[in-house]
Amino acid sequence: MTQELQLLLITAASVGFFHTLMGPDHYLPFIMIGKAREWSLRKVIGLTLLCGVGHILSSVVLGFFGIALQVQVAKLEFIESFRGNLAAWAFIAFGLLYTLWGIRHWIKKKHHGHSHGKLNDSRNITPWVLFIIFALGPCEPLIPVLMYPAVAQSTSALILVTSVFGVTTLLTMVAMVVTSTYGLSFINIKKYEHLSHSIAGMVIFLSGLAMQFLGL
Repeated sequence: MTQELQLLLITAASVGFFHTLMGPDHYLPFIMIGKAREWSLRKVIGLTLLCGVGHILSSVVLGFFGIALQVQVAKLEFIESFRGNLAAWAFIAFGLLYTLWGIRHWIKKKHHGHSHGKLNDSRNITPWVLFIIFALGPCEPLIPVLMYPAVAQSTSALILVTSVFGVTTLLTMVAMVVTSTYGLSFINIKKYEHLSHSIAGMVIFLSGLAMQFLGL
């Protein structure tokens, strides 16, 4: 293993970790949705992994496509930037709609004592909405910082570097979800339970704003 490849592998692990840690959109939606819907930790982790794989693979496929066709990295960065904006606005829209739905659900539950089956319907839809949004969102540093330099070494180096980045990203997402969920279990939020869905939606909405306007 060459020194260049060793450096790329260290960079892949570091970028995967810090890129995920500094981007609250990588874990806050799962934490808040799981808490609001009282999902088991196993289900929250499963959804986190599903969305994380979709998030990573979308950039990996684009990167391999660009490398195969010898597309200039600047053009791929433009596509990734466009996808990033699209994902950020999708987060903003989803968070806002979920907040409004949470308020509506609370009002109906307050007046009628049940939700007329709407909650069950949204349980089926919400995971797929999150998956689509994450699949739209790019891993911005993957292609220019890791994939293009790695392919200059060899195809096997490209696969190895991409795999290290992907695995590190997924492990960091899961670690943040597990530790945060565990920490929340010690906080008594009983009196705010009726607002749990609205709070979850607002956190997702703010995460989208942070992505769009702060570049997180």
